[in-house]
Amino acid sequence: MFKLIKPILFAFSPETSHRIMLNLLFFLRYIPFSGAILRFFYTYKRDNLEREVFGLRFENPVGLAAGFDKNGQIYNDLANFGFGFIEIGSLTPKEQMGNPKPRCFRLLEDSAIINRMGINNKGIKYAVKSIKKRKPKVVIGGNISKSTSCPNEQAPNDYERSFAQLYDFVDYFTINVSCPNVKGLTKLQDITSLAEIVDKLTTLRKYYDEYRPILLKISPDLTFEQMDEIIELILVSGLDGIVATNTTTKRENLISSKELVDSIGDGGLSGAPLFERSLEIIKYINKKTGGQLPIIGVGGIITPGQAIQMIDAGASLVQIYTGFIYNGPGLVKSILKKISK
Repeated sequence: MFKLIKPILFAFSPETSHRIMLNLLFFLRYIPFSGAILRFFYTYKRDNLEREVFGLRFENPVGLAAGFDKNGQIYNDLANFGFGFIEIGSLTPKEQMGNPKPRCFRLLEDSAIINRMGINNKGIKYAVKSIKKRKPKVVIGGNISKSTSCPNEQAPNDYERSFAQLYDFVDYFTINVSCPNVKGLTKLQDITSLAEIVDKLTTLRKYYDEYRPILLKISPDLTFEQMDEIIELILVSGLDGIVATNTTTKRENLISSKELVDSIGDGGLSGAPLFERSLEIIKYINKKTGGQLPIIGVGGIITPGQAIQMIDAGASLVQIYTGFIYNGPGLVKSILKKISK
């Protein structure tokens, strides 16, 4: 089915295609048994796929990365494609429009995407309202970031505000300080700034009855020295894990012409060219921590074999995004079959 609709979707811009998919999923809600039919074709359940990571039980280790369900509207619909968990967001305290269009581009030869969306979303309150309406049937992660208009000096307050409002409605949190498409955001990976954010959230968490794991999403563009500082902070601060990695500003390992890439301009690159760097970072973190720090591996997984490589490298769970765009929902089932075997 995906092979039939892919040429149609790819005839439109990536952002328009995404909007079409959202509307299609909304429409399917009103067709009797559509969810059950999707689950019949796309889900793959085996006892050996179940995982318990940072205190949460996952039906399987394959999740959808943040960015697809930005506002927490379609997590249950996406779960019909066999995902073990869905990460919503990134979310900011208030609605923001993001960067000017066009802001998302395909590199077809590379199975890659360059985006400079700018964390466009409808805000935390909208997501909470949406989740209240539709009880999640899958593990939900809340990816939070600061508002574009918020100065870095005040960023801890932004994260704290989002964290507090979303706390009772998600299963875990991911701190996004590594998106390259918001001016100054990656500077929050500086250990001093990051420590202040982490301290705010871990302190606030103590006042809740339910424990919510907190993870940190890092950039693939960090040096190993920077990673060492971040790993040390995670281990001593009470954070529960790490998401490796976000998109990259580098333009390495590309098949697409330099002219095409240069014409697109700035943005974070995701997809196949990112895989080797993400894998390298996962191996490094796993070795550095002696396998004691849970890792969600994400970045460039296009094939089931690549998901296996990330798990073998030390990832407890994996996420896909660009591979889902290029290869369709059947990729989830293919990965799960490979892992199960």
